[in-house]
Amino acid sequence: MNPATVGLDLAKNVFHVHVADASGRTLDSKKLSRRELLPFFESLPPCLIGIEACATAHNWARQLQRAGHDVRLIPPGYVKPFVRRGAKNDATDAAAICEAVTRPNMRFVPIKSREDQAFLMLHRARGLLVRQRTMAACAFRAHLAEYGVIVAQGRHRVDALVAKLDEIREDLPEDACFALDALVRQLDALNRQIDGIDLRLADIHKTNSICRLLATIPGIGPITATAFAASIPDPSAFRSGREFAAWLGLTPRQNSSGGKHRLGGITKQGDRYLRHLLVLGARTVVRYPKARSRVDGPWIEALLERRRPMVVAVAVANKLARAIWAMLSTGEVFRTAHP
Repeated sequence: MNPATVGLDLAKNVFHVHVADASGRTLDSKKLSRRELLPFFESLPPCLIGIEACATAHNWARQLQRAGHDVRLIPPGYVKPFVRRGAKNDATDAAAICEAVTRPNMRFVPIKSREDQAFLMLHRARGLLVRQRTMAACAFRAHLAEYGVIVAQGRHRVDALVAKLDEIREDLPEDACFALDALVRQLDALNRQIDGIDLRLADIHKTNSICRLLATIPGIGPITATAFAASIPDPSAFRSGREFAAWLGLTPRQNSSGGKHRLGGITKQGDRYLRHLLVLGARTVVRYPKARSRVDGPWIEALLERRRPMVVAVAVANKLARAIWAMLSTGEVFRTAHP
């Protein structure tokens, strides 16, 4: 048996491998337990291994690389077209991965190191805590609205309302005060935890040269810089800045046929969190004239005359994504646009 390509379908305890030779002929397809997986690949000669990108894929990819294999992570959406229709199971998934990894134009996910995964874990934890804080603040505002205490949306307005809770406590039932006090304690705990993670990310930002480089871009702060530095360890995985922007889902969706070009909204593929951070930074650039002038003031102002600010922010996010790729590739700092 001369294996050249292996498709590996991951799970928690049961895995499936599909082995093919250089011509694509199937050599083996079988189920393996977690204990059997590494010994199986250690017994194979160096070959190309395809894995769907998921939470545990990076850990397995690093272990298989140490065994001498060439490991590629594939976005699950790019594997789906190769799955045989009407036969969705572990065996066909592994066969589809084995087929997809050999395609010359396939896009792969960079394999992250343990340190990069730790950086991103801080971001994931922070995102969860921010969502919980938003839920608690909305619940606090809604419960007070039931008693005629109305406040506009916005976390800073909720913070001001929390400070005034003692003044309106006499007009509220005892059980309502007990519930509101529980939400206030939760908000305080969440604020402390989020501030702690922000300080940790700021410390990482100060000691990481790539983060400091990306922070020279308008609209990019420590949180966005650390997220991109951890998610894109190898910018050479992308051939151009446009391909990088497309990977982030910031390019228009095409529906062209018969020589007629139709472009829709952005594809929203790729990493949702990175795209979210980049659009937030782009909104800051669009909002403030000083930051706007550093990117491309006349171009942004011309867009604002024809499009809504959010649409312009997405276009600016596309431009920033290309700048990020160029800076990661060359190591140059951001160059301010000149009129």
